Amino acid sequence: MHMTTTEVFLIAMLIIFSVPYLVWRVFRTDYWAPLVVVQIIGGILLGPGVIGAAFPDYYAFVFSPEVVTALNGIAWWAVMIFVWIAGIELDLKQAWRHRGETGVTAGLALTVPLAFGALAAIAMLATSPGWAGPAGQTWQVVLGIGMACAVTALPILVLLMEKLDILRQPLGQRVLRYASLDDIAIWGVLALILLDWERIGRQGAFLVGFAAATLAIRMIMRRIPQSDRWYVSLIWLAACGLAADWAGLHFMVGAFLSGAVLDSEWFDQKQMDQFRHHILLAVMPVFFLSTGLRTQWDVGGLMVFGAAALLLVASVAGKLLGIQIAGRILKWDRGEASIIGWLLQTKALIMIIFANILLDKQIITNETFTALLLMALASTMLTIPVVAPALKRLAGLRTKGS
Repeated sequence: MHMTTTEVFLIAMLIIFSVPYLVWRVFRTDYWAPLVVVQIIGGILLGPGVIGAAFPDYYAFVFSPEVVTALNGIAWWAVMIFVWIAGIELDLKQAWRHRGETGVTAGLALTVPLAFGALAAIAMLATSPGWAGPAGQTWQVVLGIGMACAVTALPILVLLMEKLDILRQPLGQRVLRYASLDDIAIWGVLALILLDWERIGRQGAFLVGFAAATLAIRMIMRRIPQSDRWYVSLIWLAACGLAADWAGLHFMVGAFLSGAVLDSEWFDQKQMDQFRHHILLAVMPVFFLSTGLRTQWDVGGLMVFGAAALLLVASVAGKLLGIQIAGRILKWDRGEASIIGWLLQTKALIMIIFANILLDKQIITNETFTALLLMALASTMLTIPVVAPALKRLAGLRTKGS
């Protein structure tokens, strides 16, 4: 029986939403693996490297080129919205108010794991050239992998701190400040990696035009009702994504910048929280599936898992060491640096988005992307089991300000 592309697309959507949910609910994985993590794992398993390899006919039927194209369109818009929200939620005013303590902590939380990750990348490239993409120069690959190890996933960190009931408490607000500064650095490093001397004129024009447009959009947003701000800001998001991609910086850089220049107080906080949850519920699972479809094991399964383990050690050890050094400098209480370090080593979404961009630009290969993805999943799954017991032992830390 012949099925239309629409019908096959809906079969894919049925699989995307039902399988991870059933696994999450039936096996009660929430403590170790929140639904978002199960959805990412589901994307990997449903992709070409696992179930697709075991049942190639299924894969060719459900994920035909037409269906994948449709799914990618949804995934692109979903992740643009998610990154836009992350940009809006950067609390730079609080970071500036506590700039000494925040600068020391965020700086060490970024540079130490970046250095560890860069060393891991050098070791990977020494064992096989298959980790570097066809368009990736050595410094881009090393810096890209190093930065992936240093990333903190701000949107997922928010969800995990909500689960731990510390998001709106002083400890949670401190951690958000540290993560916010690192978030800016991530996109700055990405722009450096993507700098294209052949398109430097376009990229310069984008920055000049973006600066002028930012002044205009901020003036407009102050003058329109809050209900209109949501719609106008989505128009702004699409325009910035288009302009950044035209300049060769990738539409995701434009998406982040479009949110970063908007003030969070222009939007109701409760509505923003609900909007983030609705995007995560309704459309982000498509992005997780499309991410899984890009995983490859051609370098060799054991090598990919070995690289993922190496990157996980570099990422976690680097983050914990950096925060421990900050704790010594700032004279934190015993156990404080460990909890903050484990929270900040959360990877998941932002690192996956970052790695997707490196893969799109052919700086890394599918195998490198797969290793980074596995590292991000393991990193995120460690957070709650490690932090929850520690918070019980140090209950007073929840309300400790900086």
